[in-house]
Amino acid sequence: MLVRYLSQIGKYFLMLKEVFRNPTKWSAMRQLIFKEIDDLIIDSLGIVCFISFFVGGVVSIQTALNLTNPLIPKYLIGFATRQSVILEFAPTFISIIMAGKMGSFITSSIGTMRVTEQIDALEVMGVNSLNYLIFPKIIALLLYPFVIGIAMFLGVFGGWIASVYGGFASSNEFITGIQQEFIPFHIAYAFIKTVVFAMLLATIPSFHGYYMKGGALEVGKASTVSFVWTSVTIILSNYILTQLLLT
Repeated sequence: MLVRYLSQIGKYFLMLKEVFRNPTKWSAMRQLIFKEIDDLIIDSLGIVCFISFFVGGVVSIQTALNLTNPLIPKYLIGFATRQSVILEFAPTFISIIMAGKMGSFITSSIGTMRVTEQIDALEVMGVNSLNYLIFPKIIALLLYPFVIGIAMFLGVFGGWIASVYGGFASSNEFITGIQQEFIPFHIAYAFIKTVVFAMLLATIPSFHGYYMKGGALEVGKASTVSFVWTSVTIILSNYILTQLLLT
């Protein structure tokens, strides 16, 4: 089993090497990149905005309900919401959700091309199919930090709405908590993680779609396996990056 996993990891890195070789002509690549931006980034904004807003509200409410001691200042609601959203919720939790949305889409689309022999047709025409299919996704997901930035803002904003209109804290108290002991590097830390997660979101689902075998039924199985491994890798890399950057 271990040998199999090591073999898959080696195959994954060989795939990454091939992605950047023999690039497709820019005239064709430009259209592919814009299409991937639309499919992967623009189409994800709706669910990211919805989840971020309400989860931010839930975080602030739960924090407020646990501050039962009257001596504890109310501004801690804003402080806890900011820390939770910026450090973990926006970069990590949203990325796991995107592993399901983006990852399944990428795996199924490339897997379908494998099943219908479109990838073989690209190879016959002399096109580097790995560059043609995966490189545009990597470039498109360079905009992924923009999505996470929106998630951060809406998470904190949702916390502010829930706190103020739920009667847990005043607007001034919540904003004071947001500003309290703010460490700018936490923003950098979140975006560093986001860039790493974006690379994982673009390449791991592509790997499982490109190298899948079988028919239409296996496309669904590959999408499931892709989601599991992308999520596991995101969680492991999140732990490693946190150890490296925050300790």
